[in-house]
Amino acid sequence: MTRIPALDPDWTPEAVVFDCDGTLIDSEQHWQRARAIVLRAFGHAPDEEFAQRAKGLHYRDCGALMAELVGAPEHTEDMTQQLLSAFRSLVAREAVTTPGARELVWTLQRVAPLAVASNCPEDVVRFSLESVDLLKYVRNIVVPDDSIRPKPHPDTYAEAVRRLGVPGSNALAFEDSVNGMKAAVAAGLRVVGLGPRPATQDADLAELWVDSLDDPALVDWAASRPTARAGRPETPAGDTADAKVPRPGGPTRQDPAGTS
Repeated sequence: MTRIPALDPDWTPEAVVFDCDGTLIDSEQHWQRARAIVLRAFGHAPDEEFAQRAKGLHYRDCGALMAELVGAPEHTEDMTQQLLSAFRSLVAREAVTTPGARELVWTLQRVAPLAVASNCPEDVVRFSLESVDLLKYVRNIVVPDDSIRPKPHPDTYAEAVRRLGVPGSNALAFEDSVNGMKAAVAAGLRVVGLGPRPATQDADLAELWVDSLDDPALVDWAASRPTARAGRPETPAGDTADAKVPRPGGPTRQDPAGTS
């Protein structure tokens, strides 16, 4: 497995910020299918080039890109809403975590507070995380709004660490898209890149590249952080002080049983 220098064994993050789609939730397949559904309704079929251009885009930018592709900019808003509707329906039928996501969240929420920074609407992020029983471990969810620009701008990550009360330089981000990595780096965070390491200068955006969140080196690093082996995890914000936080279970991409 190819990687640039591993995460510093002497460094422990004071906060961890995850991307959602493609990082925690195996939802890129749903976005691809949703885009295909909308484009085919307009007589077009997406190709690999379009898929790469669309990956990591804010959903509104993706709607605009689809309208541009079909030569109908006047349908941008309609295509955007159709895209969201199709995606929600697909996630509702099958919400699945990426390999290793559940276990890594379980480990790291005992090390530092967690947040999610996403380009998706907040209700979609909450629904996705709740569907796989991960929402309770997340302190904050940050998505674009009138004052927070989408990735690749740094705003979502900068706001996430601000809410957690931690400087960006003391936080770690997990991302599967170049746009997301650029946003995290611009906000000062260290980054773990999920997926094949690019052959371009984009490879320098991440300190560590892993094929999945169950990468042995990443798992060992996370498990060796101070407090990672503490007996009782910190109660997530919004839960009662005596709430029981069971070790998470449920479907992953490798174990889809139980999805609906």
